[in-house]
Amino acid sequence: MMRGRYWIVLAAVPAVLLAADIVYWRMASDRLRGGLKDWIAAQRSQGWEIESGPAALGGWPRAATVTVPSLHMKHTGSDLPGAFEWSSSGLTLSVPLYLPTDVDVSFHGPQHLRIGTVPDTVVTGDTMAAAVPLGQDVAASFTLRASGLRAEPASGPWHVTAGLLTARVALAGGANDGIVFTTSAEAIELPSGFRWALGRNISSLSAEGRLNGPFPPAGDIAEQARTWRDNGGSLEIGHLAMGWGPLGLTASATLALDDQLQPMGSGNARIVGYADTLDRLAAAGVLTKSAAIAAKAVLSLLAGTSDTDEPPEVDVPLTLQYRTLSMRQVPLVRLPELDWPAR
Repeated sequence: MMRGRYWIVLAAVPAVLLAADIVYWRMASDRLRGGLKDWIAAQRSQGWEIESGPAALGGWPRAATVTVPSLHMKHTGSDLPGAFEWSSSGLTLSVPLYLPTDVDVSFHGPQHLRIGTVPDTVVTGDTMAAAVPLGQDVAASFTLRASGLRAEPASGPWHVTAGLLTARVALAGGANDGIVFTTSAEAIELPSGFRWALGRNISSLSAEGRLNGPFPPAGDIAEQARTWRDNGGSLEIGHLAMGWGPLGLTASATLALDDQLQPMGSGNARIVGYADTLDRLAAAGVLTKSAAIAAKAVLSLLAGTSDTDEPPEVDVPLTLQYRTLSMRQVPLVRLPELDWPAR
């Protein structure tokens, strides 16, 4: 008799655990769906138009997921510098049932973006996902990951692709302390139909830095830029690395805006393959031939001689002032004037 009860208890334990797991999954899914509803309500209160198909729960037994089909968001008010519109074939929010730390967002199908007067841009990818930390004590941030990425206008002849893309953006502290960012991309193919002096393919590009200063309220863009500058706004690039054709570059810089709202700043760069790079830039008309010759002469003196077959590399200071990029007081190129639109 006791043995029969023992087997009944053993059989009941898995059933109880299974039922508890289902209940836990349902509670987590309902909470995730409720959080999504609260977020949508908050955005609508700030002037966003949001439409979507009915949300569906899933993910058991490993995660709680909410899938939202046909999501469309639009904002045309004065809170943003220009209209913003985003349409997605669908997305899935997912939280692991065990050790949850992030809300993972997977994007499905083509993503359509329209910002201001920029034409509708279609973004597709083999994978496109973002991660947002859970918890009130975590600074607002998100991480974006994508592979096989492709962006092109809905009606246009060009496109740009990237084999891999990772980006992370987070508040540096309070809302007025700026943001920190890191980004990296590989196997970038630039649009055809343009004359790229160093070729269409960028093998790698990465950057990390900090955008300092408070963000002024939306309105006139030139006035926003002026307010940001007057309140100590600056862009610190702690590390920039790029491989593009013959050019290998690592650099750091600090940039700001001058009294004419034009970029200014200074930095330092380590350059590999500078001779071939300067020749190509001069052939494409990016630099004048005299500027390229002067720059090669200065860089050759700084680089010295090498007994190896590797391309020479050199460390050089750079300055940007009055729209002129200079290397050790040798002007390289004059940049076009940055014309700030009203909105």
